Amino acid sequence: MKHPLNRLLVRHLSPYSGHLLGVVALQFAATIASLFLPTLNAAIIDDGVAKGDTPFIWSHGAIMLGVSLVQVVCQISAVLLGSMVAMRFGRDTRAAIFSRVLSFSSREVNRFGAPSLITRNTNDVQQVQMLVLMTCIMILGAPITMVGGVVMALRSDWHMSWLIVAAVVVLGVSIGLLVSRMVPLFQSMQKRIDVLNRVLREQISGIRVVRAFVREPYEAERFAAANGDLTGTALAVGRLMASMFPVVMLILNVSSVAVLWFGAYQIDAGHIQVGQLTAFLQYLMQILMSGMMAVMMIVMVPRAAVCADRIMEVLDTESSVVPPAEPVRTVTSHGTVALTGVGFTYPGADSPVLQDISFTMAPGRTTAIIGSTGSGKTTLVSLLPRLHDATEGTVEVDGVDVRRLEPELLWSRIGLVPQKPYLFTGTVASNLRYGNPDATDAELWHALEVAQARDFVEAMPGGLDAPIAQGGTNVSGGQRQRLSIARALVRQPDLYIFDDSFSALDVATDARLRAALAREIADEAVLIVGQRVSTIAGADQILVLEDGRIVGRGTHQELLADNPTYREIVESQMSAEEAAA
Repeated sequence: MKHPLNRLLVRHLSPYSGHLLGVVALQFAATIASLFLPTLNAAIIDDGVAKGDTPFIWSHGAIMLGVSLVQVVCQISAVLLGSMVAMRFGRDTRAAIFSRVLSFSSREVNRFGAPSLITRNTNDVQQVQMLVLMTCIMILGAPITMVGGVVMALRSDWHMSWLIVAAVVVLGVSIGLLVSRMVPLFQSMQKRIDVLNRVLREQISGIRVVRAFVREPYEAERFAAANGDLTGTALAVGRLMASMFPVVMLILNVSSVAVLWFGAYQIDAGHIQVGQLTAFLQYLMQILMSGMMAVMMIVMVPRAAVCADRIMEVLDTESSVVPPAEPVRTVTSHGTVALTGVGFTYPGADSPVLQDISFTMAPGRTTAIIGSTGSGKTTLVSLLPRLHDATEGTVEVDGVDVRRLEPELLWSRIGLVPQKPYLFTGTVASNLRYGNPDATDAELWHALEVAQARDFVEAMPGGLDAPIAQGGTNVSGGQRQRLSIARALVRQPDLYIFDDSFSALDVATDARLRAALAREIADEAVLIVGQRVSTIAGADQILVLEDGRIVGRGTHQELLADNPTYREIVESQMSAEEAAA
């Protein structure tokens, strides 16, 4: 199997094969031009300066100037074209990773982790992109220069060819030893970048918790430890890289001295002339400089290979929620839901989270789910929009198994308000229009009014155009929940899912909101996951979950009379008089 780096390059550089051929041609022309310059210089020294032939010097000087101009033009053109290829490669790779991550289910996202996915789509892509850039603008000419330099040097004087062999061998062995120590350090560095990103993300996201429990010193130590690990690894890599170029320069300078030393004997013996020795020295410099450019390539390849492996790991991961081969694109019923014998087990888990779940939902009726923490409520809700796929049984929406429905059609039927409401950077209006990009301002205000959010939005500077920070951190938890509910209302779906979406609201606001919702979405199917009995007491059907099973089903009064688990939940939240009311 091809190495991940090769696969990544083939996949995303294939569309630019024509541009790459252009870069190769330009680099070839620039390299050939550079190889002729020492020969022309030697001719000027031996046939012009030595013989005092001024016209010869002028004519060959003009030729050298023309060749240099050709080299400069070709090199600049190669750099521009190569830079364009590298930037487009990075753009396409980032887009491919982003598209793949969007197709992931919660299982794959949790497997990689958000910090690692961010690192792979930024730092890892940048490392491979830099390798492509350096290859296009520098490295392509290195093998041509090395081979051409050897040929031209042997034409100048084959007696000193052993110097070239010795210099190249010493250079290769020295660099090989250094690179062999770099590879494991590069692998460790990328992992430590992931860890640093994870720690930093946790600290920023949980800053309120950190301050509430006065854990700043502990978090500072945790960040310092992760930062120190990364710094130590980076310093180790830096020391190796810093020693690499002095080694190359030492070999280059020693080789130059050796050429001049032994070349003097060749001149004294009459085997070569001064110009030939100068040309030989220049060719040796070109050979070793091309080797030095190859060193830069070698330095970058290990880290780029590690990054490519991590990138391809994402691109090769298929979502556990597979789109149907022949999706159903039209449905006849609206707002109906049926779960039959549904079970779900997380990968590697010893026991299922859900077992034998069966119930139906219909338009105009409200179904509520209640249960203790860890009973499987949120997992059950995630099966409807296919955030996960049931491992047993079937989940049908509008009369069709969700695994057969076209994903866009399924999602258009559902308005989900998640347990942890999330708002995007932008404005109130831009966040609400996630539900419906074509919604008018009047529709937005109506949704805000139903969601009991109009008052605080009107009080915000700019109203609908008021800024919202990333994650909605500039509004309170209750305001975030109400804006998320308004976003779902703007969508106007056939099925509303409220996953513990009223937990941050006070009792009075909760009551007003539920009353407004009852009027607004009276004809749609509604699923409410709640912790407070007051939130779900008015539902047409209440499901009581315990250890992933339905242990009670009925109205509030029926369950209060017949179901011990439900009665225990009720009694833990209100007095007996309130429960009977």
